[in-house]
Amino acid sequence: MVDGKNTQKTGLILAGGGARAAYQVGVLKAIGELLPKAAANPFPIICGSSAGAINSAALAIYGERYQEAVQRMLRVWRNFHVDQVFRSDLAGIAMSGAHWMLALTFGGLGKWNPKSLLDRRPLRDLLARYIPCAEIQKSIDSGVIDALSITASGYSSGQSVTFYQGVDTIAPWKRVTRIGCKASITLDHLMASSAIPFIFAPERIHREYFGDGSMRQTAPISPALHLGADKVLVIGVTNSSDQRQQRKEVTSNPSLAQIAGHILNSIFLDSLEADLERLQRINKIISLIPSKHLEEGGVKLRHVDALTISPSEDLQALAAKYAHMLPRTIRFLLRGIGAFNNDGTSLVSYLLFEKAYCRELISLGYADTMQRQRELVEFLAIGGT
Repeated sequence: MVDGKNTQKTGLILAGGGARAAYQVGVLKAIGELLPKAAANPFPIICGSSAGAINSAALAIYGERYQEAVQRMLRVWRNFHVDQVFRSDLAGIAMSGAHWMLALTFGGLGKWNPKSLLDRRPLRDLLARYIPCAEIQKSIDSGVIDALSITASGYSSGQSVTFYQGVDTIAPWKRVTRIGCKASITLDHLMASSAIPFIFAPERIHREYFGDGSMRQTAPISPALHLGADKVLVIGVTNSSDQRQQRKEVTSNPSLAQIAGHILNSIFLDSLEADLERLQRINKIISLIPSKHLEEGGVKLRHVDALTISPSEDLQALAAKYAHMLPRTIRFLLRGIGAFNNDGTSLVSYLLFEKAYCRELISLGYADTMQRQRELVEFLAIGGT
């Protein structure tokens, strides 16, 4: 069992990344096997953005029995098909293409302008069946969680807004370009947080339209700390080789898919790595200052332990193996912008909601976590008395 003497609250941070979020489910599955049977959710604070927001909500809702919650997530992710997320049928793609063509031909269609490349209404239907957001408050009232937060990016305000539902002692916060707002989390928040720009349509919440939560999220760890976490487990969705490939001489312009993949990598990956680096620097500075001086100076900074689990393999390369499983209509659409070239498969890795790819990501997440079993057991204080 989780050590009853351990009073530190662990925050779970699930980053975004479209289909890449299947990796997170594999990590959560491994954690479930390290916990006692029938154990409750070990993360009092759960924070999600983009596709990670959906996983976060599922974990918060069904967290009274952690392993059962993960099994529910596995049933969906292990059997995913693209048409459960966005329309991939010929009629749907043709309608979308014709809509864009008309808008370009006539210089815009006013309020009837196309909002996105793909129609994501199937995902809302799926979430309505499997994610009963009304149950989140029950998890809070029963003590299963202290708070759930979902981050989205406001297109008008330019702010990164963290909507949170939690215990009454949590206060809203405001920082430069980012705020925390108390809310009752609904499907609208999940759809907004996972609305990849250009590809999926924004969602309106109250007076503003919102898009993917990873946009402008300069401090992904911050919401967990505002909500009361003393340490954080971060589940990433990228291998370091994704971001640190050697520069090489090229002779042709990048394809549209390569540019799109580069933009998505910047949105989903860069800020998390930078925030973890910032946290390490702050921890080091704090360790050099005697605690009495911190108290006398009124410094509110505190040491926060962070453990990160991220893919040991290049997900772009894995996506290339399974790209042929996309529906023919989607392959046709993506091939035209160079998504099946060597440098274009990063875009595919975000949209490949097909079970073979998702299952491989789940297996990878599970294996990567089990490789760090001892470290994770110590971090979560599993065992003890």
